[in-house]
Order: sequence, then structure tokens, then C-alpha cells
Amino acid sequence: MPVSARLLGVARQRVRWPLARVARWAHAIRSWHRDRRCTERELRGIKLLREWLSPAQLAQFDLYGYFDVVGCDSGKTYRICYRSGTNIYELDRDGRRKVGWCFVPVDTLVAGDVMLAQKIALETDERSALAVARNFMPNWH
Repeated sequence: MPVSARLLGVARQRVRWPLARVARWAHAIRSWHRDRRCTERELRGIKLLREWLSPAQLAQFDLYGYFDVVGCDSGKTYRICYRSGTNIYELDRDGRRKVGWCFVPVDTLVAGDVMLAQKIALETDERSALAVARNFMPNWH
């Protein structure tokens, strides 16, 4: 193995461990802040949402505050972010935001309940959900 390849391997190993540690720390801080400012209703909404997420979606939500779903009609991937509106992004094949979608229940609900309704709608009746949705240009946060 050439020296440059060996050095690259060593560098990767030395970078991986601190990055994983920083990611765990950021997740813990984000969870603490989210739980600290949540009302009882919001915590119940998050709890119900978490019960409906697949293991992969749950891991994604815990780490990043969003999860991906696949539309039942088109097979497109949508990312649902932790908010109550303008929180759905259609992703391209490379995982980049292509277009944003906004549809919410008529009643005022907490973010977890809204996200669960959006997940179920996209996974079971994508066409009807998008028929009432408004699209928007995704911005990068």
C-alpha cells in the first residue's frame, strides 16, 4: 500500500471519532432544548409521532429532527422537518431539496401531530395530499 493511501486511512480514522462525538453531543443538546421548551401537548404529539415512525425514520428524526417518507403513488422521497408548516421537501435522487410542499390539517395541532398526518397522507394517498398542497421554493437553512 502506498504511503499516501496509508496516511489517508489514518487521517480518516482520526477525523471519524471526533465527528461522531460531536454529532452525539449536538443531538443531546438539540433534544434537551426541544424537550425543555415543549408543552405537555407538544410532548404527547412527539411521543405519538415516534410510535408511528419506522426504525430508520426514528433514527433519522432523533439525529436530525426530520425523517424521509416515500410517496405511495410516485415513489418520490419527501423529507418532513420538525415544524407545523412549510416543512415538506421533495428530494431529488441525490438527496437535495427540489421543491417544498405545504399542507396541514384544518385544526390547529402541535408539530408532532401535523407531521404524523403528513406522513400518513404521503404514504397512503400521495396524490390527494399534493392536490391540496401549496408548493414553494425550498431555501437552505
